[in-house]
Amino acid sequence: MLIELLTEYGLFFAKAATFVVAAFLIVGAVAAASQRPGHDKGGELHVKKLNDQYEDMEIAIRSAVMDAASLKAYDKSKRSDEKQKAKDQKKAAKLKHAKEKQAKKKQDTATDEPVEEKTVYVLDFDGDMKASEVDGFREEITAVLTIAKAHDEVVLKLESPGGMVHAYGLAASQLARFKSAGVPLTICVDKVAASGGYMMACIADKILAAPFAVIGSIGVVASIPNFNKILKKNDVDYELLTAGEHKRTLTMLGENTDEGRKKFVSDLEETHTLFKDFVTDYRPQLDIAAVATGETWYGQQALAKLLIDDISTSDEYITSLAKTSPVYEVSYVEKKHWQEKLGMSAQAALTGSFEKVFSSVSNVWNTRH
Repeated sequence: MLIELLTEYGLFFAKAATFVVAAFLIVGAVAAASQRPGHDKGGELHVKKLNDQYEDMEIAIRSAVMDAASLKAYDKSKRSDEKQKAKDQKKAAKLKHAKEKQAKKKQDTATDEPVEEKTVYVLDFDGDMKASEVDGFREEITAVLTIAKAHDEVVLKLESPGGMVHAYGLAASQLARFKSAGVPLTICVDKVAASGGYMMACIADKILAAPFAVIGSIGVVASIPNFNKILKKNDVDYELLTAGEHKRTLTMLGENTDEGRKKFVSDLEETHTLFKDFVTDYRPQLDIAAVATGETWYGQQALAKLLIDDISTSDEYITSLAKTSPVYEVSYVEKKHWQEKLGMSAQAALTGSFEKVFSSVSNVWNTRH
């Protein structure tokens, strides 16, 4: 019985090893292909009208819960309301336009611009340590800025625990383009906007957060392991040659000095000062000394400290806008080349096969014990 079990385990191990080796080979081939000269992914812009999506959801629910007679009566009433609403909007627009035209004439201006409807553009940023989405994000912002006007609104659904200073500095700078263009920006945080994430959020004209969203962490942190003692213990010498007094302050393999540590901390403090100044520029109402301690707060607490402007989920806010304005979700999607598609397919296949083999061996083990 034991021999049979060991045989099964050996077969399982051999198959698993084969899958792992094959996976490494495929990933290596894909990586090598992606590094070839001229490998330009490119991408395409996707635009979806959320009003249509919300309407389809409403229709689906009503069709399921209402009987035919009630549904027919509701549709008739809705069409009547929509016609009346359209008439009222047209009448209001004409009246507003007439007043504006009259005011412009009094000011001796010659332009008679028509009254334009507010349009809402929704973007999404889910940040990792490197703010990897910034490449597609800048494309989305460029696209929106080709058409957005001062009477429109951009809503960003932001989720990020922060990360590298330079990466999030670039992401924040991209958002600042809306400020420069005079386009209102609202940022919604459902889960977390901390550190670099809050650096992005503070640029908004209005910050909304869910009740238990994590907000803040206006601070700077850095850590580095040091293996110098292990090298010395094994009689391994490590030499680090630099030109410039502070080219390297702390290292992973060399022997760090108090002077190097002092300079490293000084650099962190300088970065923290820049971070605080940046936040203060965009949210001068903050008591920066009280909130720039590196701490985080939940939504309601953040509201009390003026880190945000109101409590709301992104869904609640966007659906409220959709009742009166067209709302478009804008996303930039990178094209995947055949190498990446092959890698993804292979990964899925290998994962599925591994799970089947593991399940088979587990079943054998369970039936014999």
